Amino acid sequence: MEEMSRRSLLELEALMKKKLLAAGLPEAAASETAAHLTFADACGIHSHGAVRMDYYAERLVKGGITLEPNMSFEKTGAATGIFHGDNGMGHYVCNEAMAIAIHLAKEAGIAAVGIEQTIHSGTMAYYVKQAAEADLVAIAMCQSDPMAVPFGGTENYFGTNPIAFAAPRANHPPVVFDMATTVQAWGKILDARSKKQQIPDTWAVDEQGLPTTDPYAVQGLLPIAGAKGYGLMMMVDILAGSMLGLAFGKQVTSMYADLTEKRRLGQFLLVIDPSRFTNTETFKQSIDQMVTELHAIPPVKGQSQVYYPGEISQIHFEKAQQEGVMIPKAIIDYLESETLHFDRYGSQDSFAK
Repeated sequence: MEEMSRRSLLELEALMKKKLLAAGLPEAAASETAAHLTFADACGIHSHGAVRMDYYAERLVKGGITLEPNMSFEKTGAATGIFHGDNGMGHYVCNEAMAIAIHLAKEAGIAAVGIEQTIHSGTMAYYVKQAAEADLVAIAMCQSDPMAVPFGGTENYFGTNPIAFAAPRANHPPVVFDMATTVQAWGKILDARSKKQQIPDTWAVDEQGLPTTDPYAVQGLLPIAGAKGYGLMMMVDILAGSMLGLAFGKQVTSMYADLTEKRRLGQFLLVIDPSRFTNTETFKQSIDQMVTELHAIPPVKGQSQVYYPGEISQIHFEKAQQEGVMIPKAIIDYLESETLHFDRYGSQDSFAK
């Protein structure tokens, strides 16, 4: 088992920001990215937190991310538009785009914003949560490189293609959930590797297409709920890829193939103002009531209670604010070191070791 180290959220964020600045990322983008990655670790989504730092630093240094992107918003209708990210740091690009989507939804009642030309942008929960905190409902999704076998197939075609949703509540933090359309996100495999742990045999298959518990043997991820997850993967790729004129399916570039090249990924945001359909306070109270009624359902044997979707991440987040987070010591050692990156990526497929 990998040795772990506890750090406060402020300490972890400062360490990651320092490394990003050293890799050449400007102040605003470094601050936003570090805050996002810290949020992911605080929520227990370690697959999208500090474990990614070595990769980001290497890609920054090798030119695969535009350090000072020429970002712009092209309004294409009363409630629609395209945010051009110029392949800047994904967390920074998508945060800027969500701010515009929130403003547009407040103005028009709804906003459909496509983001084109970005890189890996972290956990979608981070963006939709901001909309819910502004009393809006939000859905976000993004395409990713082909890592999942289609239902009934033996070769990878779609990515993990995550979907996130958030809605505000009256007296509590918003309901936020974020899910890959595969049984687990690729980052969960990376997290298992960093902790020297095996994975459940329901997550992925090896090069023979057989279930594997070895995170280093993974050659294909499995869609959630079989054909249903496969359908969601296709939907995400169409909305976040094809509809923006971007690459799709197996044409989407690997995270690890060439770190000198820009990835040109797409993302799609849908933000809705519930006040255009009902009274906002009544709506928020109904979400509170829904959660209360879910909590009142007797749990199955072995479970302490019924949680609403995403609640466990919220519990982790609140606990981390008080107690900090546990991070593999090897990652902390890297963040505290003068080493910029380990030159371990490039010319590899999506399952880089």
